[in-house]
Amino acid sequence: MLKIRDFIKQELTFCIALIAALISCFFVHPDKEYIGYIDLRTLALLYCLMVVVAGLRRAGVFARLSHIMCRRARSARQLALLLVLMCFFSAMFVTNDVALLTFVPFAVAVLGMAHLEKDLIWVVVLQTVAANLGSMLLPVGNPQNLFLYSYFGIEMADFLKITAPIWIISLAAVLLLCLPVKKTEIDVFLGEQPILNKKCLTVYTWLFVCCLLVVFRLVEWPVLLAVIVVVCFLYDKKRLLSADFMLLATFVCFFVFSGNLARIESVDTLLRKILDGKVMLTGALTSQVISNVPAALLLSGFTEDAKSLLLGVNIGGLGTPIASLASLISLKLYAHAENAQTGAYLKVFSVVNFILLAVFLLIGSLLP
Repeated sequence: MLKIRDFIKQELTFCIALIAALISCFFVHPDKEYIGYIDLRTLALLYCLMVVVAGLRRAGVFARLSHIMCRRARSARQLALLLVLMCFFSAMFVTNDVALLTFVPFAVAVLGMAHLEKDLIWVVVLQTVAANLGSMLLPVGNPQNLFLYSYFGIEMADFLKITAPIWIISLAAVLLLCLPVKKTEIDVFLGEQPILNKKCLTVYTWLFVCCLLVVFRLVEWPVLLAVIVVVCFLYDKKRLLSADFMLLATFVCFFVFSGNLARIESVDTLLRKILDGKVMLTGALTSQVISNVPAALLLSGFTEDAKSLLLGVNIGGLGTPIASLASLISLKLYAHAENAQTGAYLKVFSVVNFILLAVFLLIGSLLP
């Protein structure tokens, strides 16, 4: 029972998705149309990206980047700015989850060495905001972007027209939020510079390029999947099992759930009525309760307004810790830090996130 309870706590989103999918099966009995629910392209590309990013981490890319950037800091504000911007820009390419998994523990360690524990809550909150907002620019930045980009068949140029304005404003907001950190002089010794595994870096850089070719629709996803499997099997078998398979399973469950809802006429009519003219707001509010990835999967089948839904679920990553799974990651990482004040962290997190949520929803509504 304890193992089951721990599993439910750790994989709550998957458990909810599984229950929702199973319940929906009682209303729409399994048939051949179920196969059409599953977006294999999104699942394959997401899996490949997770494997490649794990490979880049093994190569030491993120540790090296952290070391190079932070040894240049001469003040507390500069250090905070670098720690936050690393999350903002790296999340565009390696997803917000990976950015936080990589740079939040580094921030905890570095701020501790610099005796800046008083700034830790503020910096980790800003890292979380930065990762969630920075990841919105490109399809590979987060799972909901990857899914919506594929589901609606959005062209890259059109995708950037939707996300770039909010992304640029987000960068300005993140920079402004770093200003409260004082310019206290610091001198931190980070030790020897981490060594890069050059062979590993070369292999996974080329595989990342292959992923981008699929994102740009220049190569078909079965080719990418085959290349990833063959190369990793010959060179680095462990990486094939490094993906978050529970996230992939969660996608499958929500595909089934949303596919079945769309086949229940009364539910389909109701959801379309709710979304009519309020897609961005509905996407953002739904994200507060079930997080933005499931919100994107659920609502995509009931609207053709790709732009508003894309903005809604990305902006909706702000707000509650549940709104983005990445936010839960940084919360857990902070909670394990020495002398962590989880209550204080949640207060700061809530104030910053809900203010930004309101501001960005307003800005999003004013965009053409």
